[in-house]
Amino acid sequence: MSLSNSVAPRGAMHAQPPSAADAMYRKVSWRLIPLLFICYIVAYLDRVNVGFAKLQMQDALQFSEAVYGLGAGIFFIGYFIFEVPSNVILHKVGARRWIARIMITWGVLSAGTMFVNSPLSFYVIRFLLGAAEAGFFPGIILYLTYWYPAARRGKATSLFLAAIPFAGILGGPISGWILQGMQGVNGWQGWQWLFLLQGLPTVLMGVLVWRYLDDRVKDAKWLSPEERDAIARDIAAEAVGKSDPKVLGVLANPRVWLLALVYFTLTAGLYGISFWLPSIIKSIGVKSALDIGLLSAIPWSFGVVAMYLAARSADRRLEHRWHAAIAAIVGAAGLVFSVASHGNATLAMAGLTVATMGIMATLPVFWGLPTGLLGGAAAAAGIALINSFGNLSGFAAPFMIGLIKDATKSTDSGLHMLAGLLVLGAVLLMCVRPAHPALRSGSTT
Repeated sequence: MSLSNSVAPRGAMHAQPPSAADAMYRKVSWRLIPLLFICYIVAYLDRVNVGFAKLQMQDALQFSEAVYGLGAGIFFIGYFIFEVPSNVILHKVGARRWIARIMITWGVLSAGTMFVNSPLSFYVIRFLLGAAEAGFFPGIILYLTYWYPAARRGKATSLFLAAIPFAGILGGPISGWILQGMQGVNGWQGWQWLFLLQGLPTVLMGVLVWRYLDDRVKDAKWLSPEERDAIARDIAAEAVGKSDPKVLGVLANPRVWLLALVYFTLTAGLYGISFWLPSIIKSIGVKSALDIGLLSAIPWSFGVVAMYLAARSADRRLEHRWHAAIAAIVGAAGLVFSVASHGNATLAMAGLTVATMGIMATLPVFWGLPTGLLGGAAAAAGIALINSFGNLSGFAAPFMIGLIKDATKSTDSGLHMLAGLLVLGAVLLMCVRPAHPALRSGSTT
């Protein structure tokens, strides 16, 4: 079977009036997406708020740039080790209990980061945080395949992934306010309050997931029997074009590893922006933590729009490869422009905004490729493998930028490195074979 951009066009679904099908899937989206969206906002804040904490934490604990970069990135080592088994467990025991477990444990650990007092304790808590969160993101990507056929999944995925830029939009100003406004309260520093106040809501969201989420369509009492049957037929029709090999077969599949390498390059750009944006804004002359937080919301705001439009276009055309590649090139160009405009704060921010738009637009489009290839337990393992390997860039990118900044006293070369990786990702996407025409009707080759 050749790797497809997606496997089933709208016409391949069970015959149903478009207006009725649209209303049915809107009902699904209103039930699932808001909860998943909020869960990912708190997840992403807990993952990257260390970028804002750095504004105070680094001086308070006397961390070098390399120590910070290693601590920020070591999260992804724990994430990598436990990702595949976590997602396989989710597929077996159900999303409700497993996502709830993930969120409660990582919320407690995230709040516990306030007690870090040395490089070693920083490394240990970040590693444990990654291990606790392993399986959340690929688990949700897998979970969406239970509810949406391919022709509707891109839009649903983009709405879920919009939590990343929204976390930046909301998290930047909130983080800046906490750092500035909570400094010294109860004898704690602002960075300690940051971890506490952004970790505890995750525990609450875990409880809501336990009470609110349904594992499968058949469990959804809020759908009518006819709606449950219609969605099940849509998903079953799409499954004809997917493979479900043994888990070990997925791990040996070169196409899965190619996608994992592509995702590594794309997420390098994402985490480079996420972890270093506050420091980059500070380096262009902005000093107030609150002002840095407010300005950091600008690139993420434009990123939301770019993400939605790219996913909508990819869904309509049933094409993902070129959409992702072009977006990656745009992201690289924005990074290069921001470096070239370093002497002009306005132009530098414009470049970072374009970079964020390009990087964010790649994400929902990219996930149309692996979810169109694999089904069943193979999807659980394959999506987890791609995500876990790709997210190793979350370890490599911050650490490398930290080393580069220690050596050069500037983030410019680090941003050039991220731009190069995005270009490499675009080139690798051209190695992903486009869909065979037969796959568009759900048949295999």
